[in-house]
Amino acid sequence: MLIALHKPYGVLSQFTPEPGSKWRTLADLAPRLPPRVYPLGRLDADSEGLLLLSDEPGLNTRLLDPKHAHEREYWVLVERVPPDDALARLAAGVRLPDHACAPLRVRRLAEAESAALPPRDPPVRVRKNVADAWLSLALHEGKNRQVRRMTAAVGHPTLRLVRWRIGRLTLADLGLLQTPGAWRELSATERADVFAK
Repeated sequence: MLIALHKPYGVLSQFTPEPGSKWRTLADLAPRLPPRVYPLGRLDADSEGLLLLSDEPGLNTRLLDPKHAHEREYWVLVERVPPDDALARLAAGVRLPDHACAPLRVRRLAEAESAALPPRDPPVRVRKNVADAWLSLALHEGKNRQVRRMTAAVGHPTLRLVRWRIGRLTLADLGLLQTPGAWRELSATERADVFAK
């Protein structure tokens, strides 16, 4: 079984709560997820979007190991409007203190694209005197908080992060875009789209 979930903001990508944590877990979502499924990868509690879950051994490695080159696309709201040189630095692969990020594809999102996303609950803080911009970052690796660390490294901290796509499958394709917390099992065709390169 392979399940796609639109993970909402404020939910950990796990079923067991962390002691003293303010965040909800996957066990708190309704309708409840089937028993014995586990997340393939993770999204931090302050990130949203497409999260896959399965009860099949081996899918985690097949999907997440960089040698398999499965692309994941993130839509990222960043503080201030990045100039072309900041986008070029992201595309070339940012050097973080503990990791040299691989090159990736980056582009500015059109307003109509980002407008399709549902509002976040709670809303992102707005600073009247500081502009923001939506970017698309498509990458094959997924180190801890990598996207946030990369945008901060080029001077544009992340305000909101949504995993938009895995392989060729998007939140919109799944009909889950407007319903954070909703999930469904993937069809054979959708499953093939996840693993497509």
